[in-house]
Amino acid sequence: MSHSEIALDINPQIAPVLFGQYDRNLSELAGALGVELSARGNTLFLSGEEERVNKALAVLEKLRKQAEKVDELSPDDIRYALNVLNRAAEKRTEVDFTNTPIQITNRGKRITPRTLGQKQYVEAIRNNVLTFGIGPAGTGKTYLAVTMAVAALQSKEVNRLVLTRPAVEAGEKLGFLPGDLQEKVDPYLRPLTDALFDLLGAELYQRYMERRVIEIAPLAYMRGRTLDDSFIILDEAQNTTTEQMKMFLTRMGWGSRVVVTGDVTQIDLPKGQVSGLVEAAEVLRDIPGIALVYLNDQDVVRHEMVQKIIQAYERRQHSGEKGQAFV
Repeated sequence: MSHSEIALDINPQIAPVLFGQYDRNLSELAGALGVELSARGNTLFLSGEEERVNKALAVLEKLRKQAEKVDELSPDDIRYALNVLNRAAEKRTEVDFTNTPIQITNRGKRITPRTLGQKQYVEAIRNNVLTFGIGPAGTGKTYLAVTMAVAALQSKEVNRLVLTRPAVEAGEKLGFLPGDLQEKVDPYLRPLTDALFDLLGAELYQRYMERRVIEIAPLAYMRGRTLDDSFIILDEAQNTTTEQMKMFLTRMGWGSRVVVTGDVTQIDLPKGQVSGLVEAAEVLRDIPGIALVYLNDQDVVRHEMVQKIIQAYERRQHSGEKGQAFV
């Protein structure tokens, strides 16, 4: 394999963002690709096997465009970029790292898809009336759905947000838990409220809640309603029964958009009971206007250890080892 050495000049305005604090981004990229990578001033020096250097150049070119639009790139961003490019190469597709942010949080953070799977998920939500986002923990299913909902609300595409999830552990009764209704459902709906709080800030979130612009309720309270001009999210849908899923999906009214999220490897229903999410994905997959997006461990955007944990469990499942089987 031939050896290659390249010097690359970087715009001094984006060099600090691209390099990272103490050049940690460069160290992450060098270690991942097996190349030597160093900076002198605003110039990058790459050396190593030609194929590896060319791949590093491709990643750096994408990240350089991304650095022009953000205030910080972390080693996690480098890892995500490598994963996305690897998957894009397998599928022979082009990856754009310069997507316009879906939303900017209350703290000024830009929310954009960070993996190829996430990009497909966001595009599916944007272009379909009903979208199923199915995948393991940490893939951004809930957060991106809530982000798209807030964006639709603030652009006046919808008039309100309705967020729900099944309260399986309480048998959907919720009566024996202490406190009022809000205190009873909080433990089950916390991932949704956390995402809204992050996106909107405390003041705006509270104002929307008081005006019923945002409604957060357990799935049991959706029965008998028709929801027009709404962005509706069903989270943790793997824990719905067939009847609950059918009931939820038929709440959709005119001008509404629905996103259903779930992880079919974490079903908490009684043994032998069919998951409404699994069944719906099979029954509805060929209907125009309905999208099914399957995310996997390559789309995990939490700590890199989460990805390794998911992969370990998948290996155990596929090896047929003894232990509790995934449904």
